[in-house]
Amino acid sequence: LGPEESIRRNAMRLGISPVIRKEFPMPVMDDFWKFTEYLVSVSAEAIMPYWDQADLEVIEKQDDTPVTRADRGAEAAMRKVINERYPEHGIIGEEYGEENSDAEYVWVLDPIDGTLSFTHHVPLFGTLVCLKHRGVPVLGAINQPVLNKCVIGDGEKTVLNGKKQVYCSTEPELSRATLLTTDPRAATKYHPKSKFSSLVDGVRTYRTWGDAFGYLAVATGGAEIMVDPIANEWDFAGHIPIIRGAGGAITDWYGNDPLGADSVIAANPHLHGEVLKRLHDK
Repeated sequence: LGPEESIRRNAMRLGISPVIRKEFPMPVMDDFWKFTEYLVSVSAEAIMPYWDQADLEVIEKQDDTPVTRADRGAEAAMRKVINERYPEHGIIGEEYGEENSDAEYVWVLDPIDGTLSFTHHVPLFGTLVCLKHRGVPVLGAINQPVLNKCVIGDGEKTVLNGKKQVYCSTEPELSRATLLTTDPRAATKYHPKSKFSSLVDGVRTYRTWGDAFGYLAVATGGAEIMVDPIANEWDFAGHIPIIRGAGGAITDWYGNDPLGADSVIAANPHLHGEVLKRLHDK
């Protein structure tokens, strides 16, 4: 199938139109939810032909992070369908920047969160999507096309693969918790080493099952804590309604609202306070 036919069939399968629907002057959340499912399927269509490709070209961006044709192709495809369906909406994307970003509704896109994992054939990467309304994240998605897992949350509920409502772990003891991050060196690069060591020493399991997978794991109860010591808006905006919809807590490194921050802590509600205490108590 060509890309246009593939997009059309995915849209039909999900029960929505791939073209502009002018009869929706005030879209409702159900429409946004369905469209988000469609959007991540469009991203997956662009990404998967490059998955596990031995000779995949990797380009270093100005900030020394990697990018591939899969990243750029996926974001371009998502931008195309957003502009077709909701031309009045804005877009903020990792690869192609801002477009109408002061609009009432703005989509925040990270086509491949975990490009380094992707280029090493590790399936922890995922597509991240967030819809903001007047600057507030109201809908988020994490889609992992290799693992066939997609969570979407709206701050009140989080659903796995369109069927099962999921929840964060209820583990109350830090000593039995699993802590995840992407790069273990980053925490001590941007924050005091002794503080992070206190957190690591306090948990049962510490693993680098990070990138998009780390937040999906927290939202579905597979891990208790995921931390990103440094992050951009597209790295985590969608995680806010996902984690909260699953009953979890999400803040920046200091316990503040993560919106507009450059770091993230997501955890089950029983342990989030203890994580902050370990990171900041003398």
